[in-house]
Amino acid sequence: TLGVMGGGQLGRMFVHAAQRLGYFTAVLDPDADSPAGRVSHHHIQTGYSDATGLAQLASLCAAVTTEFENVPADALQALAATRPVAPNAACVAVAQNRTQEKAHFTACAGISGVTCAPYAVIETSAQLHAVPADLLPGILKTTRMGYDGKGQVRIATRDEADAAWRQLGGEPAILEGVVAFEREFSILVARAFDGASVVWAASENVHVDAILASSIVPADVSIAAQADTARTAAIRVADALDYVGVLTLEFFAGPEGPVFNEMAPRVHNSGHWTI
Repeated sequence: TLGVMGGGQLGRMFVHAAQRLGYFTAVLDPDADSPAGRVSHHHIQTGYSDATGLAQLASLCAAVTTEFENVPADALQALAATRPVAPNAACVAVAQNRTQEKAHFTACAGISGVTCAPYAVIETSAQLHAVPADLLPGILKTTRMGYDGKGQVRIATRDEADAAWRQLGGEPAILEGVVAFEREFSILVARAFDGASVVWAASENVHVDAILASSIVPADVSIAAQADTARTAAIRVADALDYVGVLTLEFFAGPEGPVFNEMAPRVHNSGHWTI
């Protein structure tokens, strides 16, 4: 029996794939009507940090994974005390935090021609008012829990900064400078316990109102020219984390090469075509 934390659409795809291979499945998700829970052999309907539910999942499963990045890392760590968990809690914790993921990318990618979108860490009002001028206009993003355009506000001037931060609840954030780019693309890398990796073709992504609308493979030639460099960077990121599972890195196709945006410790929506 294989377990998955999270009962959304990606969890449902995982459950179907596992069942085709002959595995039983168990889903832990608080929603009684979760897409994955409806088709799994077992559905543990409880919160992700519920100790009783986690113990039940561990008792049922030989191994556990997660279908999205906002499952508490502590819950994955608790499961790992008795069962193999992939990706592990440390990897998920990095991907849950924009500051940590950008710092990790900067520290380990080390590839000529790949950069990280410029940013500043914002934890106080004073830091917000002291940001370098070249980060404006920029996008203020919460450090945690932001996705599909949520948890972020575009600001053009310092005068707009305080209102934007209040709109985000005064939570720790980053201010990211606007990146000049023509297209966005993602790289999916799958890494095994023995360190072997495979990487799919780059997927060109089109967003509408900050939500992914379509992914195109093969990507435009302007992305194809940057894809090899981005793939190498993705593998280095996964190796440095000792990552196990599927990891997705999002890039902007910039005029001087790929620019790292963020990563997700799961099969990204832009990877549905890999099924």
